[in-house]
Amino acid sequence: MKDYFILFMSAVLVNNFVLTRFLGLCIFFGVSKNLDASIGMGMAVTSVITLSSILSWVVYHFVLAPFHVTFLTTLIFVLLIASFVQLLEMIIKKYLPTLYGMWGIYLLLIATNCVVLGVPLLNVESNYTFLKSIVFAVGSGMGFALAITLMASLREKLRYADVPESLQGTGVAFIVAGMLALAFLGFSGMISI
Repeated sequence: MKDYFILFMSAVLVNNFVLTRFLGLCIFFGVSKNLDASIGMGMAVTSVITLSSILSWVVYHFVLAPFHVTFLTTLIFVLLIASFVQLLEMIIKKYLPTLYGMWGIYLLLIATNCVVLGVPLLNVESNYTFLKSIVFAVGSGMGFALAITLMASLREKLRYADVPESLQGTGVAFIVAGMLALAFLGFSGMISI
């Protein structure tokens, strides 16, 4: 049980994909202007990462590895992720149109987000068991959700701050993201995976 907790916490804090590995920055900067949209996007990315990691693990261990076609891993994983995102888009568009309006184009960017592809590939590379793959995927998704929610909270606070005109918008967003990355860098070395 301790191993799973350490794996989860390392995925959330120590090896956070956004703030320590710098993956998934497109959605991170694009959606983090609004706190509600950021929370929803964090949940969506977490669910897509988890579901795609589960299916990717099953496909890799029961299809690709036994038939010695592991060279197709990236291609198959991309197809699985694209399918999940299309399904998620259809469901959200039909049942949650307000959320769909907030996410806009960023929902489609989940399909090409390197975090969503990176987690299943790291699961395979690290040779995680099925349960460890799920724990790592959920932790990675929660780490993404934490990072984007923190960023959105800070960006909303910055709207009321006296930011120089030349730094308003994207400039101050990059500075805040750098500060968050430095804060998360303080966790490095605590847990290694």
